[in-house]
Amino acid sequence: MSVISSALRPPKLRSAGREAGRLALAFAGALVVFGAFVIAKGANPLTVYSDMVRSTFLNSNSIAGVLVKACPLILGALAVAVPARAGLVNVGGEGQIVIGAVAAGGVALALDTHLPGGMVILLMMLAGAAAGALWAGIAGLLRLTLRVNEAISTLLLNYVAIDILLYLIYQPWKDMHGSGQPVTRQLAVAARLPLIGGTQVHFGIFIAIAATLVIWFLMERTSWGFRLRVVGGNSEAARRAGLPVSALLLSAMLVGGALAGLGGMVHYAGAELQLRAGMTANLGYIAFLASWLARHKPIRVAVAALLLASIAVAGDSLQINSALPAATVNVLMGLVLVAVMGGWGLRKKAVVA
Repeated sequence: MSVISSALRPPKLRSAGREAGRLALAFAGALVVFGAFVIAKGANPLTVYSDMVRSTFLNSNSIAGVLVKACPLILGALAVAVPARAGLVNVGGEGQIVIGAVAAGGVALALDTHLPGGMVILLMMLAGAAAGALWAGIAGLLRLTLRVNEAISTLLLNYVAIDILLYLIYQPWKDMHGSGQPVTRQLAVAARLPLIGGTQVHFGIFIAIAATLVIWFLMERTSWGFRLRVVGGNSEAARRAGLPVSALLLSAMLVGGALAGLGGMVHYAGAELQLRAGMTANLGYIAFLASWLARHKPIRVAVAALLLASIAVAGDSLQINSALPAATVNVLMGLVLVAVMGGWGLRKKAVVA
């Protein structure tokens, strides 16, 4: 057995090396195309890249900012990865993050001055996860009962969630003792996620890491994860084999929504500390890109979320140091995604040929 395993290991290593090489080439290609875009905008690409690296990875505050931004991105990306294993497309991470933050905010507004901080944090986590699961479950039920495509329903539910948030912060939850802006009052200090070592990084990073490991275990080491893979591969064959396809599809959506809702709670209790318009800043859509970038594999999803968080934070230097438009960072994210997925497409074509 050991002889066989040792004989098999080198090809696996070579395959991993080739895949890493393809990813590196794809990323380099994206940087080259982005460099041409930067030149067209009248900036020096080498200077732009140098400023991005220096301001992001050689600055402790920026590194902390990357980790803070990565917390909801990791959870939101996992919310896409789990349904994707079952062949579902969850584009509703944005709405599920928003509704999770709303649920956590509602709990906080009602209880953060009456209960111990640790208990409020736990209740906010449960409320955020439950609200996210409910929001994704609506799309799951529409898919199972009315055959409504989940990509469309989750996308449309994003706007409903945002409208709910806006209604609450403009009307019943608006801080009447504040500056008059449509925001809720600040979360009580005791109910905020603890900071780590006096930095800006909060405990949410541990929640995101723990969720990644749990989802990896569920997807790779349990019968539930195996059944989701079977359903995603061929739902009709899975149904004929006696698998509860409808229940598995709904469970994938519920788990995904719960993860995104938890991401909303983490973002609210760790970074924002109040509900406000635009508080999610397209986190759900960036998380969607991260999951597709990593081909929906949990560990890789977390790494991809960190990469996109780094690019998002580095985008500040594009505006400050290079006088480029704020949307420029979205161009870079899109190019990275297209380059990597295009590389995978070429690989599959080569394998088929």
